[in-house]
Amino acid sequence: MPVFALLTSLAAPAAWAAHAYAQFGDIKYPKGFPHFEWVNPDAPKGGDLQLVPPLRITNLDKLNPFTLKGTAPPGIGGLVIETLLTGTLDEPTTAYGLLAEDIEVGPDALSISFRLNPAARFHNGKPVMAEDVKYSFDRLMSKEASPAYRVVYGDVKRAVVVGPRTVRFELARASAELPLLVGGLPVFSRDWGAGKPFDQVITDTPIGSGPYRIARSNPQDITYERDPKYWARDLGVRRGMYNFDRVTYKIYKDNTAQTEAFKAGEFDYLRTFSAREWARVYVGKKFDSGELVRAELPAKNAGDFQAYWINTRREKFKDKRVRQAIGLAFDFEWLNRRLMYNSYVRCTSWFNGSDFEANGLPGPDELEVLDLLRKKLPPEVFSDEVPLPPTTNPPGSLRENLRKARDLLTAAGWTYRDGALRNAKGEPFVLEYLDSGNSDRGLTPWFQALARLGIEGQYRRADYALIQKRLDVFDFDLFTIRVPGNEAPGAELIDRFSSQAADTEGSGNLIGIKDPAVDALVALVAAATTRPELIARLRALDRVLRHGYYTVPQWYSNTFRVAWRGGKFEQPQLKPLYYTPDDWLVSTWWRKR
Repeated sequence: MPVFALLTSLAAPAAWAAHAYAQFGDIKYPKGFPHFEWVNPDAPKGGDLQLVPPLRITNLDKLNPFTLKGTAPPGIGGLVIETLLTGTLDEPTTAYGLLAEDIEVGPDALSISFRLNPAARFHNGKPVMAEDVKYSFDRLMSKEASPAYRVVYGDVKRAVVVGPRTVRFELARASAELPLLVGGLPVFSRDWGAGKPFDQVITDTPIGSGPYRIARSNPQDITYERDPKYWARDLGVRRGMYNFDRVTYKIYKDNTAQTEAFKAGEFDYLRTFSAREWARVYVGKKFDSGELVRAELPAKNAGDFQAYWINTRREKFKDKRVRQAIGLAFDFEWLNRRLMYNSYVRCTSWFNGSDFEANGLPGPDELEVLDLLRKKLPPEVFSDEVPLPPTTNPPGSLRENLRKARDLLTAAGWTYRDGALRNAKGEPFVLEYLDSGNSDRGLTPWFQALARLGIEGQYRRADYALIQKRLDVFDFDLFTIRVPGNEAPGAELIDRFSSQAADTEGSGNLIGIKDPAVDALVALVAAATTRPELIARLRALDRVLRHGYYTVPQWYSNTFRVAWRGGKFEQPQLKPLYYTPDDWLVSTWWRKR
């Protein structure tokens, strides 16, 4: 059973459990707390903020962020549409009441009830009621919404309206994580898209309850305007937050245009993922004078996982020896030294730099988990150290790695003849990489090494919207995906790794993993009730995935590279522990007066 803070008398029939929920019982802020520590409660309101999204998008063609097709504007989820509970940037597995003022988990942990705050109001002036919560849940669980919601809320059987402002979610199984997931349910008005199929609600303005409304939108930018009568402005979970009168996201076709626009003053803030740009472009007189500010912000976040994801639905990638071989041709050390200014750390794990990263041989806690699946796992998972990405640091070399790769390919039935690496049918090995940006500089050395093995690499550049359509139907060989670090991974892994998701178009299982052992491990992760349990199960999952060679790991940065216009903004003195810089900026900074 979960542990709650400030329990009222459970013997009383009308008793409610808590103002907050913690997956592992660690609630920091008491009921009625005035504000989070990482905000300035007296931050002034006013002014504009203009920024670009940290996403590879080239146009906006819908206002519904919950459906599969099309590209919705950044910001809608946090600025316009709210959730029952809201997280805090200093507790990774705790959430506090927002639309819901109380949460109660049933004695058998098979139900979660939320009592809504009577003050909560949508932008159309109507109160947020239990019927709106049920309507939102039912819409998101329909086949008209993105399949990701049916995966995340797959263990929720139904939402039941108990009273005008009380809603109960009935669960198929007990889980310490499910109250957090259900608490994160986006809630919108029953009036939004009423009478239409949800996937036909495209340009209808969302009716939410958040601190901002949509002021204007077009394919290249969107502006949100702060609601001065925002219902939650004095709640402890919102005091000192969302201080800009207007927040605008601008969309640029490519990085060069975006960078030049920033230097020209067209927007205020950006985050860059390119070490080359950081070293060579974000310098000069404007930075020296303070007109523009650049900073590498530290964080305690778990490291991101970025890699070339391999589509194992393709026949040529089904043998893991092939997947391992193409990874051996990738020379990270040369790239980092010659092209990336030694700014990156190699990804070694799906959970880089966290407690969840598997190391060496499995320890006793991992073995306890793995032993449950011994008949479903290859023996090397137990006997061999967890695989690490190949290195070309001495005494290693690319030449030696390519020799190993050639042996693996030969063992998998691929031989070099007639000028190409061919399978038993005589078909050449051709590898296509999709890209919407400027990845060719880093890709070229890898493709050159693959060519030495007889593999032809093809680079396909296209608009990201077109690429997304291909990814949704799993029509690709390789694609670069970055998964942000997570302090408590859970049910989202079902969408990323489960057999069910592998067969669902639009899911996060781009790799196409269909492994009963992985399914079981993901289910165990989602069912963890203590932090030690979560750690052991995630390490076991990490170990099994790494033995599968499903990706070619790339790199991550242990700092955030950001730049903004100097003299325009102020920020709270205390930086949060776990954050993304863009969300922190939008939610807690303010315009300097």
